[in-house]
Amino acid sequence: MKKVKVGIIGVGNMGSGHARMFTNGSCPDFELTAICDINPDRLAACLKMIEGECAKNGRDLPEVKTFTDAIEMLDAGILDAVTVAVPHYSHPKYVIAAIERGIHVVCEKPAGVYTKQVREMNAVADQHPEVTFAMMFNQRTDCVYRKMKEIISSGRLGEIKRVNWIITNWYRPQCYYDSGAWRATWSGEGGGVLLNQCPHQLDLWQWICGMPVKVDAHLHYGKWHDIEVEDDVSAYVEYANGATGVFITSTGDAPGTNRFEILCDKGKLVCEDGKLTLDENTVAESEFRVTTKSSFSAPEHHKVSVETDGKSPQHVGVFNAFAGHLLRGEPLVADGREGINGLTISNAMHLSSWLGHPVEVPFDEELYYEELMKRVRTSRRKETDGIESSAVADTSGSYGGSK
Repeated sequence: MKKVKVGIIGVGNMGSGHARMFTNGSCPDFELTAICDINPDRLAACLKMIEGECAKNGRDLPEVKTFTDAIEMLDAGILDAVTVAVPHYSHPKYVIAAIERGIHVVCEKPAGVYTKQVREMNAVADQHPEVTFAMMFNQRTDCVYRKMKEIISSGRLGEIKRVNWIITNWYRPQCYYDSGAWRATWSGEGGGVLLNQCPHQLDLWQWICGMPVKVDAHLHYGKWHDIEVEDDVSAYVEYANGATGVFITSTGDAPGTNRFEILCDKGKLVCEDGKLTLDENTVAESEFRVTTKSSFSAPEHHKVSVETDGKSPQHVGVFNAFAGHLLRGEPLVADGREGINGLTISNAMHLSSWLGHPVEVPFDEELYYEELMKRVRTSRRKETDGIESSAVADTSGSYGGSK
């Protein structure tokens, strides 16, 4: 294999962005071979965009086949790999279909809507180790988060004591939610800000800090918008070592905030406005508290701005790593099986809110599914003729590229 022949399932906001990357020279190891969407107008718009990208970048126009049925595309025998960029409920379905056909796959976030279906997807992946399965966790390529992961994993700051993430710069007006029948509905999307905007942050949270063992969440449904799912979240978590955490998010705050703070025994990391600062104690707090003789003293510390390599290749980085893995055995940014971790936190937040009390992690996945289906059955998703709007928004400037 000299180049990876790739197809795209779903050419809405994210899928059309994938097509752009595959044809403008950003991902040279790929050859875009096929695209699929249930809406012929979106297929036509995507082909027009591809033509424009090739002309603008002086590249040859690829021969791209179009399909309105994803299984038909997967069965055509023309693909080495595929990306899945459809509404959330269908992510596991098409990932499984690709894996079972020996087609390597990148799945957009989230891995699915509920952990039960993602666990089944991961089981199929485990049965086919010859097939590469990756998640589109592009925020893991951000230099600041990579540096936070490196520092925390090194043990330099000791055990984590407290983590706080306020991520409210996801502001969305009502027209955003009105742009598709599936958006912000239990039946179409399976959740709100936790399922659409925050999968990246929930993944980063657990990637850097580990998984919590208890979640107590307070969610507001349609607080700021005419939607049935959550658009305002405040959650408290506990970790196995006794550390605690708070996660706050909303699509109704303007201006919003993005501040990620990790307090450890030997210091504190703060990520805000794309910058990383470190306050490092000269003596660990756990030692200082039992040795100091001054009632109102505190450990001395020094603050520094942490240097990074400045690289943040985002979606292009994930795709190039994926191709590098297939062609040269290079590491992935995120194995697809890791998608269940952030979703576990998201599901736990929903379940805690629905039940009105904290939940342990792992939680009862059957109970979660039952509670979700109660809401799906009464969902007020807008009915259409089965074909979504052909309107596509440019997500290249959005934080994390939400759908």
